[in-house]
Amino acid sequence: MTTSTHEQWQEANTRYLMARWLGVRETLLGLGNTGEPSDGVAKDEASGREDFEADAASIAAGMAVAPALDQLCAEFGLSPFERDLLLLCAGVELDSDFADLCSQNTQRPQLPSPTFGLALANLPGGYWAAIAPASPLRYWRLLEVGRGETLASSPLRIDERVLHYLVGISYLDERLANFFQIVPQPASLPASYRPLAEQIAGLWFGDADERPIIQLTGNWQGGKRKLAAAGCAALGLRLHSLNAADIPATSVERETLLRLWQRESLLLRTALLLDVDEADPASLRLARTLARQIGGLLFISGELSVDSTGQSVVTIPINRPGADEQRALWEAALGPIAARLNGQLDEVVSQFQFDPESIGNVGRAVREHMTAEPVEIDKILWRECRVQSRASLDGLAECIETRARWEDLILPLEQLQTLGELAAQVRQRMKVYESWGFAARSPRGLGITALFAGPSGTGKTLAAEVVANDLQLDLHRIDLSQVVSKYIGETEKNLRAVFNAAEHSGAVLLFDEADALFGKRSEVRDSHDRYANIEVSYLLQRMEAYRGLAILTTNRRGSLDGAFMRRLRFLINFPFPDANLRAKIWSRIFPLETPTVNLDVDKLARLSVAGGNIRNIALNAAFLAADLHDPVTMGHLLRTAHSECSKIEKQITAAEIGGWA
Repeated sequence: MTTSTHEQWQEANTRYLMARWLGVRETLLGLGNTGEPSDGVAKDEASGREDFEADAASIAAGMAVAPALDQLCAEFGLSPFERDLLLLCAGVELDSDFADLCSQNTQRPQLPSPTFGLALANLPGGYWAAIAPASPLRYWRLLEVGRGETLASSPLRIDERVLHYLVGISYLDERLANFFQIVPQPASLPASYRPLAEQIAGLWFGDADERPIIQLTGNWQGGKRKLAAAGCAALGLRLHSLNAADIPATSVERETLLRLWQRESLLLRTALLLDVDEADPASLRLARTLARQIGGLLFISGELSVDSTGQSVVTIPINRPGADEQRALWEAALGPIAARLNGQLDEVVSQFQFDPESIGNVGRAVREHMTAEPVEIDKILWRECRVQSRASLDGLAECIETRARWEDLILPLEQLQTLGELAAQVRQRMKVYESWGFAARSPRGLGITALFAGPSGTGKTLAAEVVANDLQLDLHRIDLSQVVSKYIGETEKNLRAVFNAAEHSGAVLLFDEADALFGKRSEVRDSHDRYANIEVSYLLQRMEAYRGLAILTTNRRGSLDGAFMRRLRFLINFPFPDANLRAKIWSRIFPLETPTVNLDVDKLARLSVAGGNIRNIALNAAFLAADLHDPVTMGHLLRTAHSECSKIEKQITAAEIGGWA
């Protein structure tokens, strides 16, 4: 309804409610049948219940939308007596004089509340079952029964949320506000998704008893909510969401939440989106139980078995736009700029799998640079895409700033060539998978996975930085020793959050300390062993499905199960550097700006330490020399070498440091 139409309905609804209530009041006063006023009110001042009911009928006939009282009675199946009982309780809240009247007609005049005994004695059509626990008034918690000596003498009170509904104020019950959130209707949908919204609306159009549960799967998380909200809007419905993690664990709290939601779904004409996409096993069990009990119009976002509900289940996959539609969305978002990008747009579509909103955000940011040169537009587009994708991994992984280049990486030729092949596969995956048809033949194993194995300090993290920088992608480091949880199922939950957040960006994911999760699979002795194997399999499964590059690092390759390693596409060994490699590392370790005097890289290379230790020795020597206002010398390096080797518990031999100073 428009604002003016709603105001008109509100005014008519108030008049209707008052007319209905005055009819109940007249019955209580004893005017309805005899015409004799029990309180001295003249007959022409109180025209009797029949006249008030006629007024109410006349008001309702002129309303385009039924009065709130009539809607409530229809939704919950209230009888005329139950309706009058509800009006009796509402009148106490709306008129203090009526409260006094009710107290005068009860055995407890100090309580300004009506009782069921008062209603039975004065309202027509009264029957005892109207106050039974299974009756609509009490089952749906429309009325509350207070404490009394007997049930008939117990005070009755209308629920505050129901009272506000009757007077035309509609809102989500405040007891549910911390659990359910409104899902706004999307301003627009991509053309290819509009038929899905129409399909959703069609499934729920018609016979209410045959409306199925709609399960929304796929990789576009935000799209599930948008499509569900769009389908509901087409039917004049609202949509609220409930996260599985927020379902109360205790049965009493869960029952209260369930009953109140069922009531709200009727009062607000709203459907529910139950979100299980990020749910852990415990939350999934609670969500499954809730879905079987809740009834009504239900969406499920994610995978959840909901058999035995009595409702059919229809599954609709909601995936992010494909390559062709993404390109069309990019062209629309960028406007005339798209023509200046040449092949860059294909690379963007290949690397970043954004939803329409993210594409629009990047397009607006890029259009602000309309005066830039075309080559700069290319760089700006790529940079804004990285910025857009970065936020989703905040708090889940460490974003490493990548500056290292290929010349900074000192490795044997074989390892360097393999790393180059790894980077090439990331660059060319769209051509090979899509244009050359490999993805169509088999959708499995399309993720580019690698294991970097070698002692600490041999350049595994540096190599990941070099590859990410070469690809102009963000590098996110996930410490598996921190991800692995002692609680069963928590590790998988943590890994799922990382992959879901990274999926659309194609960022390089570096899973450090893989030994914390991978190991020789022993016999399953207890539930923890079983879940550890499940978590390893889950990680490999997500790595293989991940559309970007996922790298594992380990210091102990021998501890890894060969069956797991065979599922990785690349396995690169980072050897402990020999004297020749150490000499190359020493020759490049100091920036050109660092003042040095008489450094002998051949002598330095005799010290048998890894590249990471060499960097520490050089950096500490630079600080030492700077504090003494000297250039870096072999003497400074000798001093810091002793400190570094002491830290790693290495004994330095005379042959290693002979002639240093």
